[in-house]
Amino acid sequence: MTTLTLALLGLLLVAAALLVLAPLRNSTVSDPDALERSRLEAERERLFGELRGLTPDTEPRRPELEGRAARVLRSLDGMPPAPSGRLPAPWLWGGLGLLAALVVVGAFSFIPGWQLGGLNAAEANTVKTAVQLPGLAARAKASGSVADELSWGKAAFDAGQYDQAASAYAAALKQNPRQAEALRRLGIILLTRDDNAAGNGATTQAKPNDQAFLLIRTAAQLAPSDPESQLLLGFALSRYGQDALALTALERYRSLNPQGRDADEMIAAIRSRQNSADPGTAVYAANCASCHGAAGGGGIGPSLRMAGLTRVSVAAIVKNGKGAMPAFPAITGKSLDALLMLVDGWQK
Repeated sequence: MTTLTLALLGLLLVAAALLVLAPLRNSTVSDPDALERSRLEAERERLFGELRGLTPDTEPRRPELEGRAARVLRSLDGMPPAPSGRLPAPWLWGGLGLLAALVVVGAFSFIPGWQLGGLNAAEANTVKTAVQLPGLAARAKASGSVADELSWGKAAFDAGQYDQAASAYAAALKQNPRQAEALRRLGIILLTRDDNAAGNGATTQAKPNDQAFLLIRTAAQLAPSDPESQLLLGFALSRYGQDALALTALERYRSLNPQGRDADEMIAAIRSRQNSADPGTAVYAANCASCHGAAGGGGIGPSLRMAGLTRVSVAAIVKNGKGAMPAFPAITGKSLDALLMLVDGWQK
């Protein structure tokens, strides 16, 4: 928190205290909300004091304290004004003008921090990013540096301002074409625009965008261990109808980001398509994919693509089990033949 912010807060509190106390001092009209108002004001001051006194050891308490402070401020804002038996003195009108000015300034500095206290982390980050966009854009256009262009592009992309993000990432790539984040995000923006054009009644059927696919694939080659590179590569491959390769990329995304759930719906859709078209894939998805990966690339169990197993070996393992793998005696006949053909194709 900056010194300017603390100074504005102090002035705001002093002005607010004067405005609250003046009517009470100059009026004999009773205030039915006086006790509750006083309690909330005391709670507000206590929370502000605790926030100002946070140390590195107690810093983890900041989100909790800010959330409580936000709720107290909203409660105070929702209360009716304190009754007064007379019009404010002339100096008080000046105080009101000062308070209004402080509120306007605070709206761009201190107050938003308390308003964000009532939002979840994702919503708060989106709001903060949107507020920062104009400044980031101006700085990037003034400096023309790759770092500033990337900062602007990332903020715009995260805030859903994709036109701005495309402009920023394109400018960064003109100076340095080996920016993986700029490549993949510009590529996915182009693919998304194709989808939107088709959804908005475009006269020609939208086709996969070769330039977009090239951007995303290049980003995955530059940053193969980046989860987002694999996620967007899987999406692009699926658009081109390369479901097997798409599943490999999406499973790699899952291994790089075990907590990420962005690929779940796409993986389910690809599996559904494969199961309806290939009986071997259907048998595999129902019995094997949970351990060996959606495309045989491995998971809890080993990779079937790199195992070097013969059809006879696979059939024996399916029938009798091996090591931690249980036997699947119910897979027989055409179902077993289809599964063996699938795994045998992976080996080759």
